[in-house]
Amino acid sequence: MTISPAAPATASGSWARCPGCAAIVYGPRLARTRRVCPECGHHHRLGAVERLRTLVDDGSFRAAVPQVRGGDPLGFADSLPYTERLARARGRTGLDDAVLYGTATVGGHRVVVAVMDFSFLGGSMGSAVGEAVTRACERALDERLPLVLAVASGGARMQEGGLSLMQMGKTAQAMRRLRRAGVFSVCVLTDPTFGGVTASFATLGDVLVAERGALVGFAGPRVIASATREELPRGFQSAEYLAGRGMLDRVEPRDGLRPLLARLLSATGATAAPGHPQEPPPGGPSAVIRDPGELSGGPAAQETVRLARDTRRPTALDYIWHLCSDFVELHGDRTYGDDPAIVGGTGLIDGTPVMLIGHQKGHDTAELVARNFGLAHPEGYRKALRLMGLADRLGLPVVTLVDTQGAAPGVGAEERGQSWAIAECLAGMSELSVPVVATVVGEGGSGGALALAVANRVLMLRHAVYSVISPESCSTILYGDPSHAPGLAASLRITAPELLRLGVVDGVVPEPRGGAQEDPAAAMDALKAAVLESLRELSGLSGDELREHRHERFRGLGVIEGG
Repeated sequence: MTISPAAPATASGSWARCPGCAAIVYGPRLARTRRVCPECGHHHRLGAVERLRTLVDDGSFRAAVPQVRGGDPLGFADSLPYTERLARARGRTGLDDAVLYGTATVGGHRVVVAVMDFSFLGGSMGSAVGEAVTRACERALDERLPLVLAVASGGARMQEGGLSLMQMGKTAQAMRRLRRAGVFSVCVLTDPTFGGVTASFATLGDVLVAERGALVGFAGPRVIASATREELPRGFQSAEYLAGRGMLDRVEPRDGLRPLLARLLSATGATAAPGHPQEPPPGGPSAVIRDPGELSGGPAAQETVRLARDTRRPTALDYIWHLCSDFVELHGDRTYGDDPAIVGGTGLIDGTPVMLIGHQKGHDTAELVARNFGLAHPEGYRKALRLMGLADRLGLPVVTLVDTQGAAPGVGAEERGQSWAIAECLAGMSELSVPVVATVVGEGGSGGALALAVANRVLMLRHAVYSVISPESCSTILYGDPSHAPGLAASLRITAPELLRLGVVDGVVPEPRGGAQEDPAAAMDALKAAVLESLRELSGLSGDELREHRHERFRGLGVIEGG
């Protein structure tokens, strides 16, 4: 089965009422906008064939043969026999069941794709749907191809009873096998996605993307309102509502889905063997200073603190977009929220797919407040750990950018397990089987900084600082006020030369005179060269060697007396 891009989505001369704004829209106009209301932007539902046209390259889809066709295992009959309902749905949609699957390309990347059709018995999951999704997973696993699932479903299919329920376990198991094997998967959640489908394969992709305005949940809003007798929050169960609560990586308009998928496939290296940065020319100078003696004559410790905190310095996102030819930011911890103080996603550095994660501050008061001054909450560290796990499964090196005074304090952070989240980040980083390069680009404070810095290589910009505590807090604890901060800044040994001498960092990246803020482009070029050099040095090590290297690096830090 091949999908022609020319077929109209709405019959010529017809009219449609938009459920979003009640406008009457001319059919051909609606077809040209891929069934997105030109008046209010409401995304009308699409059938499986229409959905494929929005997701995959024109003419690239090849349906699996045969498609899966279910039967009537229970002999179910109500006002209309189940067999008759199936026959009518097949005649209306041209599909064997509520899923159409096969192979295609997206942005030139070959994928296995499975698309659900809500107009086939509400996209409900019976034996055929569960089998089709499982076969799609198995083909992706056998051919080591990324899997793209476009989901639209009301949930389980009642007419197949317990066998329908079992498809949740069957499909969840299939998705988990893909994850264990490091085969990349993306679930595109469309309107509506509910019930046993949401609670199984639909939310088990490596990346979850929802179409704008889609309703996604377990129980439907009317069921919840009836059961609780409470007024539901505004926008409840919408894609945007869920994204704000950390459940989704992205919410995209319909026209943005295919470009996003193509970028994700490229930036994860999902259809190519992992690459490594090219070797430097023989005898070329190192981008990293490893001898503390080369760093004499710098500013005093307290002045370095001032330079490190300067809001004109490049932020993590500034560095990321300079390092990468493309970067796809991913969001959410899948549990509570999306912390804007931590940013992360996949990117391409000189053609090498990499996972980048960093503390994000800002250049002005509005952004600093929005980002909580780079002070991350537990959900930020859980997002970081989730992205590190994804990098580990896909074989992507991890590059982190540290710039925070510390982890966010407060009642909410404590109630949500701040210490637990940081501890899991520290332990999780230590277990990664991919190269990890951490860069302290501004202020590295306490465990909130170290949570992104359990790395094989720890680099530090010349005018950054890295410490167990800020000089002001140290002064307050020791003397009751922050007035002794300048002297304590020197005593804490928080500058790059001191930390290189102590072995806390492995190398220092030069900065322009006056700090990175005086010549951001030069500073970002220097950091890129240092990161690429470190990735080259680590590229030949196996997963076990990288873990052992990380273990030995931190095992050797510290000074004790006696036996």
